[in-house]
Amino acid sequence: MSSALFVVSEEGYWGEECVEPLETLSDAGLEITVATPSGKPPKVDERSIDPDEVGEETAEHVREVHENDERLNDPIPTAQAEAEGYDAVVFPGGHGTEWDVNQDSDARRLLREAVADDDGKALVVCHAVGILAFARDRQGAFIVNGRDVTGFPNEWEEGIVDENDLMPSGRKLPYWVEDEVKEAGANWDAELDEDTSVTVDGDLLTARGPGSSSAAAETLLEELGE
Repeated sequence: MSSALFVVSEEGYWGEECVEPLETLSDAGLEITVATPSGKPPKVDERSIDPDEVGEETAEHVREVHENDERLNDPIPTAQAEAEGYDAVVFPGGHGTEWDVNQDSDARRLLREAVADDDGKALVVCHAVGILAFARDRQGAFIVNGRDVTGFPNEWEEGIVDENDLMPSGRKLPYWVEDEVKEAGANWDAELDEDTSVTVDGDLLTARGPGSSSAAAETLLEELGE
């Protein structure tokens, strides 16, 4: 049986970006394990379960999965996870990842292990793509250097933060994903003219945002040969 490790934020993951791949991969028969930086249950971004923001159906479904899925409610710490034990490592997005997952040395290790493994795959979604600005390979080079990627674009971020980079919650956004990932050497294209954006560069898959979650999950299954 194929398996996947989901590395999910305790600071606020975007519901659809976790739930859509989680259910798609589960339905395809993959065994799923969830990890968080400390091993505490992840927190869902309240905006991603706001019916005015995402629609009533999506909000209700995400809330139900978040509250009742045993895997989400009983994660392991990233420090106890090894990528070689899984066929894929999935990093759902959400602004919260900027404060924990993207800064977590074990999460970065898991990404490095996944893309270094000949049989491994990594799927990184939305704001979690920011981890590529900090993750290095065993030789010390940025993993993303020279790779084609997509992710949460500056153009969308401009519609969320104010002129002081403050989120609607009042918390300051520590960095903009597009800027940091490009600085690390990525070939960035968020394909803003397209309805969805999923980029495959070898063993690294990236997805732009919530609307690309389903396509990202299906692409990962194709890459895994499922």
